[in-house]
Amino acid sequence: MPHIIVSDEEATRTIVMRRPEKKNAISRQMFLTMSEAINSAQSNPDIRCLILTGRSGVFTAGDDVADFVDDASAKRDPAKARSSVIFLQALINNKKPIIAAVDGVAVGMGTTMVLHCDYVIAGTTASFLSPFIQYGLVPEGASSLLLPRMAGHQRAFSLLVMGRPMSAEEARVAGFVNVIVPPGHAIVEAQKAAREICALPPEAVAISRKLLKLPTEDVLRRMGQEEHLFADRIRSPSVIAAVKGFLHRKK
Repeated sequence: MPHIIVSDEEATRTIVMRRPEKKNAISRQMFLTMSEAINSAQSNPDIRCLILTGRSGVFTAGDDVADFVDDASAKRDPAKARSSVIFLQALINNKKPIIAAVDGVAVGMGTTMVLHCDYVIAGTTASFLSPFIQYGLVPEGASSLLLPRMAGHQRAFSLLVMGRPMSAEEARVAGFVNVIVPPGHAIVEAQKAAREICALPPEAVAISRKLLKLPTEDVLRRMGQEEHLFADRIRSPSVIAAVKGFLHRKK
């Protein structure tokens, strides 16, 4: 069973995370598959909108924690980007409207990727959590730049530094969720929104979207700063011990 399902319907490409036994935790290969799905859409004029979603009542539990342990113990090659970074670069460089349909939890990378989306629909049971600090790590994917701009410093501090969860309603008030729907309805509403976007003049949409977004180079620069700090932290003995402790508790 593939863990990433990519389907094109009319002018919309839908990317589904489906790894129910791991709560849609994202492996290295899943990151690369999603990156390719986003990148290949850029040169396809038939694709005018993208949807990111999960299945089984979960958006995603974030990065596969086992990969963290591998990354921490492996010899670092500065020239080789982590697969999660390749995925985030694809999101940042993406020039087409992208919708997130969030049912259930969005942990770590799940929250980070939502911040890069243009329109976000959340089920009432959705929640957002960024637990990096609890393991001695730091924010990723330019979330330290994007979230304060969207939600204000205090809300960003609560989520990214204190690690407090944010409900769907709190995220709507904070400004990074547009609409809240009953559980299981997020994907249906995302498809409706995608059809609405696809019916608009594509060049006007692309130009307007670019005007609304922060300059790509600024976002990539902040992500590079975060990644440098993240790569240093992930090799810290205290971080390795905390991640291994998390894996042991799950067994």
